[in-house]
Amino acid sequence: MHIHILGICGTFMGGLAALAREAGHRVTGCDAGVYPPMSDQLRSLGIDLIEGYGDDQLSLKPDVWVVGNVVSRARQADGSPRYPLMEAILDAGLPYASGPQWLAEHLLQGRHVLAVAGTHGKTTTSSMLAWILEYAGLEPGFLVGGVPTNFGISARLGKGGAGLAAAQASPFVIEADEYDTAFFDKRSKFVHYRPRTAVLNNLEFDHADIFDDLAAIERQFHHLVRTVPSTGRVVVNGLEESLARVLHMGCWSEVRSFGAAVSDFAAQGEPHSFQVLEGGQPVGRVDWDLTGIHNQLNALAAVAAAQHAGVAPEIAVKALCEFHNVKRRMEARGSVNGMTVYDDFAHHPTAIRTTLDGLRRKLAVQPTPTDAAAVGRILAVFEPRSNTMKLGSMKSQLPWALQQADLAFCYGGGLGWDAAEVLAPMGPKAKVAGTIDELVRQVVDAARPGDHILCMSNGSFGGIHARLLQALATRPPVGSAALAH
Repeated sequence: MHIHILGICGTFMGGLAALAREAGHRVTGCDAGVYPPMSDQLRSLGIDLIEGYGDDQLSLKPDVWVVGNVVSRARQADGSPRYPLMEAILDAGLPYASGPQWLAEHLLQGRHVLAVAGTHGKTTTSSMLAWILEYAGLEPGFLVGGVPTNFGISARLGKGGAGLAAAQASPFVIEADEYDTAFFDKRSKFVHYRPRTAVLNNLEFDHADIFDDLAAIERQFHHLVRTVPSTGRVVVNGLEESLARVLHMGCWSEVRSFGAAVSDFAAQGEPHSFQVLEGGQPVGRVDWDLTGIHNQLNALAAVAAAQHAGVAPEIAVKALCEFHNVKRRMEARGSVNGMTVYDDFAHHPTAIRTTLDGLRRKLAVQPTPTDAAAVGRILAVFEPRSNTMKLGSMKSQLPWALQQADLAFCYGGGLGWDAAEVLAPMGPKAKVAGTIDELVRQVVDAARPGDHILCMSNGSFGGIHARLLQALATRPPVGSAALAH
């Protein structure tokens, strides 16, 4: 069929477009500000892109319009629709569907779907799980919200994804987002996927723009649990009280736990090198470059989920030793004059704290002197960019989140709250800048050889990584008269 995707350059919708094209459908799409890298990826697949949401696109006459959740019934200041194409589709009574609905009905039907849900770690855990299945020879399909380094792409159909009977097709791993589906379907995206294996990685309050409180999100997670068959498996983080409440609402499937001392799957050792235990018995050791307890937990979740798809934990552990992290997950963007700049997707306070803790642990085990000056300082550079952070719902947690940083630099532009006031408890350790240029100057002025500069945002952050590397490279040497002046 011919599908036309509204909001095609988003991570999820772009992945869906690639899958649909691989399955043999004709795919076109539109977005506001058609932008790389997604636009380049889509055009390389032969997908035509249109700038904007003009109603003249009705002339394309696709079989169905697939609507991303960026689209709404919003109006401009003059009363005209922000998305005139959507208004024209509704007025003409044309067929339309959300992205998750179309994906479920046309590409996931009948396959063994492994869905990874949670406030944090969805992309990384999904990537680990897909890699374990690949290592085991299952040739899985997948759709994740990032680019797994082991694959170099964010989505593929997998074996038998096009033309083969669903029962003969390989498993499909999907990052299962709790954000709402579309303006006409306010359920979480993940209720559409009908997984046979569901991972509940963790659950905290987030998405303050659509959820009133944690209980509202717990209810959505239970809606996901309701869709898992009795022959399915729910993999749950045993450390999370919120997930215990979700299961207490009812669970009709096999449950496997991970993380807690008494769990089906547990870890023994540091996050960079640890034994995986099943039922208290070691099944293998994971040695890899990843850091942080959060990634250790992600690994346990992936091992437990892969087992349900037929991969023995011993094989899964071997696969994880060859796993390379997702782009924008503690990704070193470059080093200059003894200073290293990293990029990370962390934006929720808990994610910021665990990311900093992971880097701190990594530095502590490096073969260098153990005093902080020799190991190097951590400079946390962050942008409160998510809707939840912009609303200030969790601003009070930021000093706690940044405890492991030696210095913290916040981009305060576009916030509805005073970042300097929120970070005041950190004293001189924290600085706030109103522009990216000012932020770069602050960091460059403070940085010294041996420092690790960790930039955290769920957006492009104004290209700060390249700007910092360039500014640090051209900065006068520390101690020179120019720098002192």
